Parts: sequence; C-alpha cells; structure tokens
Amino acid sequence: MSRNKRSRHSLVLIAAMTALVAACGNNGVDSSTSAGGVVQLSVLAGFTGPDGASYQALIKQFNKTHPKIHVTMTVQPWATIAQKLPASWATGSGPDLATPSSDPGSVFSYIKTNSVLPLDSAVGTGSDQIDSAAFPTAVRNAFTVDGKLYAVPANVATLVLYYNKAMFKAAGITSAPSTEADFITDAKKLTLNSDGRTSQYGLSLADSNTIQMWPVLQWMNGGDIVDAKGCAVVNSAASVSALTKWSKLVVQDHISPIGQAGADADTLFSSKKAAMEINGPWAASGFKSAGIDLGMVQVPVGSAGPVTLASTVPLMINRRTPHAPQAQEFLSWYTSKTAQTKFSQESGFPPARTDLGSALAGNSSVSLFASALADAKLYLAGQSQAAAIDSDVYVPMIQKIERGANVQSTTDDAAKQINKLTGCSS
Repeated sequence: MSRNKRSRHSLVLIAAMTALVAACGNNGVDSSTSAGGVVQLSVLAGFTGPDGASYQALIKQFNKTHPKIHVTMTVQPWATIAQKLPASWATGSGPDLATPSSDPGSVFSYIKTNSVLPLDSAVGTGSDQIDSAAFPTAVRNAFTVDGKLYAVPANVATLVLYYNKAMFKAAGITSAPSTEADFITDAKKLTLNSDGRTSQYGLSLADSNTIQMWPVLQWMNGGDIVDAKGCAVVNSAASVSALTKWSKLVVQDHISPIGQAGADADTLFSSKKAAMEINGPWAASGFKSAGIDLGMVQVPVGSAGPVTLASTVPLMINRRTPHAPQAQEFLSWYTSKTAQTKFSQESGFPPARTDLGSALAGNSSVSLFASALADAKLYLAGQSQAAAIDSDVYVPMIQKIERGANVQSTTDDAAKQINKLTGCSS
C-alpha cells in the first residue's frame, strides 16, 4: 500500500470514528437522523424498579405509532444520574431527554445552569401540544418557574394506607381507620409485645431513603415544614403538636421501629411483622406477591381535613438537543389521554392528568390513588433548596425526635437552618 493510499484510508477511518462519537454523545445512544430520515431520541431515566417495564411499554407504543421518531430509554440508578447529568447537560452533551431526579425540586438546578429547554412554545390543547392545564395543579406549579414550564410529569403518584386484613381480623378490628384517632387506636392495638420485645408493629414508618411519610402526619394536624414564602413553619404549634404525638407513639408505645430506611419499612410490612404502612402504587404488586391479605384505603383524616403526599418525577428536554421539535412531540404524546390511560393500566399509577376519571372506572386500585390527587401535597414544593432541606435538616430532625429529643427545641433548631438555606429573614 502506498503512503498516499494509507493516508486517505486513515482520514476516512478518522472521519468515520469522529462521526460515530458525535452520534453517540447522548449517553451512548445515537441521537442523529438515520439514512431513512428517522430521528433517534435518547432518554435517560432512573426507573430501575419493577415499574420500569411500564415506561418501556409506553415508549414501544410511541415508536410504533411515530415511524419518523425512534425513542430509546436507558435506565440508570438515580444516584448515577445525579452525578453525571448536570455536567453533561451543562456542557452541551448528554441525552436528549432525562428524568434528572425523583425530586421535583431538581428542576431548579438545571434552570440555574441554563441546561433545560422551556416548553412554553409546545403548550396548548391541540393533539400535538402539551396540555399542561390537565396536569394536577400542584405538579404544574412545581414545574413552572417564573411563568415558564420546564418539565412534564414522567409519573404522578399519591400515598394511601396499606393494611394487612388478616392482622386486623385477628385483633378484632372490623374496618380500616378513616380518622387519625382511629389510626392511632388501631396502631396501638395492633402492636404486640412479649417479654419486653415487640413481635408485631402496628405501623411501619421510615425516616430516610424513602418517599416521605412524616410530613403527612404533620399535615394531618395542620402543620408543615416551609410556607409559601420560604419561611420555616416546622416549629409552629401545629407541627410541634403532631410531631410530639407521633414520636411518643414510636418511642413510648413502640408502634413502629426507630430509624428505618424505606426498604426496611417495606420489608417489615411484606414479612407480616407490621400491620399498616403508608406507601405508593409501586408497592402493591410486591406486597401481593408476598402473600399479604392486602387492603388499601385513603390516608386517615386528621383535624386539618383529608391530605396525603403526592410525588412526581420531572421529565425534561436538554436545552442543546438538536431535535427539540421531536422531543416536544414525544412529550405531547407521552402526556396525552391515550398514553396516560395506557400507562395507568400497565403500571397501577394514577395518570398524570386529572381528566381521565371515566377511563379508570374499572380499576379500583388506580382509582384510589387518582382520587387522592385532589387532597395531595408535594413535599417541599417550589423550594429551590428542597434537596438540602430534606437531607441536611428534615431527615436528621425526625431521626433525633424518634430517639426522644425534645420536639420544640429540635424543631426550633431546624427552623433556623431552613431559614438560612431559603434566605427567609422573618
């Protein structure tokens, strides 16, 4: 082979490798347009649990009905996404779309780095538009910053009360609790102790690495963590009263183990060592598979009226994607009536829309979670410092209170830390 031929061959090889690297820059998924004119969209998501198949089924349906766009979803643990995605999106690489975190407040950090594409131009009621007016109000507000919509809900969930019917029957309890007073009475009655040890817990509560349960107990009593102005109210009379009441039930009456992570709380209930747990739709299939004689009802009503926790995962578009129109088309379909009805049927989650009641009439479980949306609240909604408030203040506060710390002084300290994070001066 002559030198010139080798040089030309090398140049061709280098060009091919360069094109391959460029095409696969979006999380290793080809985000180019193929020779057939099909746009390849990459989605990075954290759905590593059993519900992951429901998202893949939805994407498969989209690809089947949209021959000019092909979506591929790569799944990685949330911790991995949180470590890699901010830098890749800030530097113009990474996937076309992503769920950055299970925390809706994560949108703020991507807005700050100008990494996420505003969706306002795609919002509307047309068949090819994102009908954000159909989203639950709390969800739409969480993803709207300075009047601009930056994400759609990849899912929406609420918490309900799971209970073991067999344990209730053995304790002589004929129905699930509907009020906070009954909730407390039942939790005590279902807690069994012998020889100084608890053999059965009335309730399984978690304080870390979990969907938050303790805020629901505060909300039931009219308490909260942060107000609309970003000022701490975790040390208000209503919050202190609720936290005092429930921490005594844990510390003195042993209705729940102390210091459980979310996985521990689920295991305790699924192993038939706890009679009740507050949890979301993702837990139902596992509990049924464990042989639990499972009952599900709305969270009992406290003095402040019906309330539960809502959770949602933001799904956003990379601001620098070369395929913004196709990415927006995907989101408009993903949040459509057709797609959300299918997703609810596949996953057991309520839909991310509030106008599908009749479509869910045949599924009592989904209807239960969907009907709770009207009274549901997002945890630390609208707080740009939500992640820090949760990990650095709220979780440690609950862990101290569970171990017998004075509630008033502990919440006073927490309020000071929260106000420092949010900048509240009142």
